[in-house]
Amino acid sequence: MAAGDPALFFSCHVFACTNVRPPNHPRGSCARKNAVELRDYMKNKAKEMDLKGVRINASGCLDRCELGPNLVIYPDGVWYHFENEADIDEILETHVKNGGRVSRLMLKPEDGPAKATA
Repeated sequence: MAAGDPALFFSCHVFACTNVRPPNHPRGSCARKNAVELRDYMKNKAKEMDLKGVRINASGCLDRCELGPNLVIYPDGVWYHFENEADIDEILETHVKNGGRVSRLMLKPEDGPAKATA
């Protein structure tokens, strides 16, 4: 944070892609890979875990659909691929609650087509 910036409203903000593309789209679609149901599970699990200062949000396309479903956690800027409730549990427990990383699910910049833009 820069000097003079206000305090963070959320200490952790999770954006889970729920983008829908047409069936058989070459880039895929996170929503067609159970992302909406898993995002809903993640919201409920975060509440169950009583995670304070954490916001779980649906996101439109994060431009890494081939790797989906995926999510990004801010302010850390860490991206994850997830497939099931166990993956969500591990991300919430290890990263969101304890500040660690789930290496086996992390996405690196070279893993997908999205490029950082200014």
